[in-house]
Order: sequence, then C-alpha cells, then structure tokens
Amino acid sequence: MTKLRKNAQKSSQPFAVIHTDEEWRERLTPEQYEVLRGHGTELPGSCALLYETRPGAFTCAGCGQKIFIGGSKFNSRTGWPSFNEPVAGSIGTSQDQSFGMERTEVHCSRCGGHLGHVFPDGPPPTGLRYCINGVAMNFVPD
Repeated sequence: MTKLRKNAQKSSQPFAVIHTDEEWRERLTPEQYEVLRGHGTELPGSCALLYETRPGAFTCAGCGQKIFIGGSKFNSRTGWPSFNEPVAGSIGTSQDQSFGMERTEVHCSRCGGHLGHVFPDGPPPTGLRYCINGVAMNFVPD
C-alpha cells in the first residue's frame, strides 16, 4: 500500500468528467482516490512508475486522458516521476498554499484529479519540472 500525506484543498472548477464522491471511490483504488480526489501525496520512491522508461504515454488514472509522453520524463532524483512538458491542453494549474508554502498544483484538465505540482527547476528546453504522483497515472506502452 502506498503511504500518503494530505495536500491542497479540493478544486470546485467544473470538468468534462464528473462523478459523485461514491462513484470515484468505486472507480479508484484507495490510494488513487486519496491522491486524485483528496489531494494527497504518495511518499517518495513508493511507486513503480518512477522507474518506467519504456516508450509510451502516462495517462490520468481517473479518466484515462493522456497527460505525458514517455520522452518528456526524466530522473529528477526527487522520488516522484518527473516530466518537463505535458501533452498540450491536458493539465490545469492552481495555487496551492498548503504546508506554509506557495506552489503550483497540477490537475487533469478533463476530470480535475490532483496529479502533483510544477516547479521552475527542470531541464531545458522548458525549465519546468512536473513532479507527479505515480499513483495518479497509468502507463500505456507504445
């Protein structure tokens, strides 16, 4: 079981994929629910997708939308899967002021599921590091 810690507050923005809280609990594992719907964070190094290097796509575990392509993944040595560029239009952002910090939260643009955060310390060409909870994604190999 993936260990989690609580993060930001839930978004009230409307999304294309909407389910009741009960439906989300039925569709997702407890760990996925805690991260995607409860804004939790898996502990660093706790997800197998951290080590995924095959060509393919990383999709939202909540709705299946393609979020990242394997070629945008890099090893940030942070303990979470990291990417430098999402698929165009696949994510939204909001300000997260939890834990006394100001960060930019990343969520799926289709279902609103919390994915992780983005930081300005990534590699070229974007200079961004999308630090994403592995439990919030599925991997589809090419």
